[in-house]
Amino acid sequence: MTATDPWIRRFFPSPDASVQLVCLPHAGGSASFYRPVAQALNPGVEVLAVQYPGRQDRHHEPMIDTIGGLADQVCRAVAGAVDRPFALFGHSMGATLAFEVAVRLEQAGRVAERVFVSGRRAPSCHRDEQVHQRDDAGIIAELRRLSGTDQQIFGDVELMRMILPALRNDYRAAETYVCATDHRLRSPVTALTGDDDPRASQDEVRAWSAHTQGAFEMERYPGGHFFLVDHAPDVIRLIRERLTRPAAAPR
Repeated sequence: MTATDPWIRRFFPSPDASVQLVCLPHAGGSASFYRPVAQALNPGVEVLAVQYPGRQDRHHEPMIDTIGGLADQVCRAVAGAVDRPFALFGHSMGATLAFEVAVRLEQAGRVAERVFVSGRRAPSCHRDEQVHQRDDAGIIAELRRLSGTDQQIFGDVELMRMILPALRNDYRAAETYVCATDHRLRSPVTALTGDDDPRASQDEVRAWSAHTQGAFEMERYPGGHFFLVDHAPDVIRLIRERLTRPAAAPR
C-alpha cells in the first residue's frame, strides 16, 4: 500500500523506471495477482497494481458494484499515483475498467502510452450474462468452467465463503455494464486473447479496434479465459517490448 492511498500497490518500487504500468484485476481478483508481473518487469517498468475494496486487506470496506463507479475511484487513485509516462493493463473485467479509466484520464488531459486489454470483448459488444444472479453453486460452476482458479480452493469452505461476495459483486459490475460513451481513445490498444475463450470470441476482441484512434493490434494465444497464466513469459515479454518501444499516441 502507498503511504497515502489504499488503492495502489507497488510491490517492487522502481523510481528510475521510464514508464509505469497500472494493472487492473479480473472479477474476484486482487492486486496480488500482478505481483509476479511486477517482479518480472522490474526495474525497467514500475507496476502499480490496483486493489479493489472488499478484498484482502480492504475486506472491511464496501464494494463497488458498477464499472462506472469503480472507474471514477480508480481514476482518482491513478491520477494521484502516476508521475511519469504510464500504460494500463486489465484482464477480463479489468480490461473494461482499464478502458473506462483511460477515457476519464484522457478527458482530464492525461493520455496513456498504451492500453492493454486482455480476455475481454470490446465495450461495444454486449452479451446477456447473468452469472451474478446465480446461487453460490452456480458461481462456483462458472469458475470451474473458466479454469482460472486453483482447484484446491474449491475444497476450502471458509475461503470460498470469504471470496464469493467479491465474485458476485464483480460479476454484477461486469454483466450490467453498458458502454455509455463513444469516446475513442488516443492511446494505441493491444488486445490479448485466448483462442478458446468462452467469454470473448475473436470477433468480439477484434472490435476493440473501433475504440481507439491510435494503432490497434490483437495477439492470440492458445488457451481459454486465463491464457495469460499459462503464457505469462510471452505476455510479459510483449508488455516489455511495447513499453520500451512504445508507439506514439495521437496528440
